[in-house]
Amino acid sequence: MAIRYDEGAYVAHTGTDVYGPGKVIGVDGEWRRVRFVYFVATVGAADLRAASPHEIAQVVEWLREKAARHGGSW
Repeated sequence: MAIRYDEGAYVAHTGTDVYGPGKVIGVDGEWRRVRFVYFVATVGAADLRAASPHEIAQVVEWLREKAARHGGSW
């Protein structure tokens, strides 16, 4: 059974760490739009894994800093 990552899930790419960890911001079938720490990308759900607690903390802090600096919803 394939793991689904719904909107709001914290994830990381299975094949590379160049994106950094991220948060799913959109779902379209098997595709996930992810706001990674370094990029926003559309990635197949099969190419994602659940983020570790350390990675989740990294994303939460990054999002907090962006919201404080720029305002709005990140």
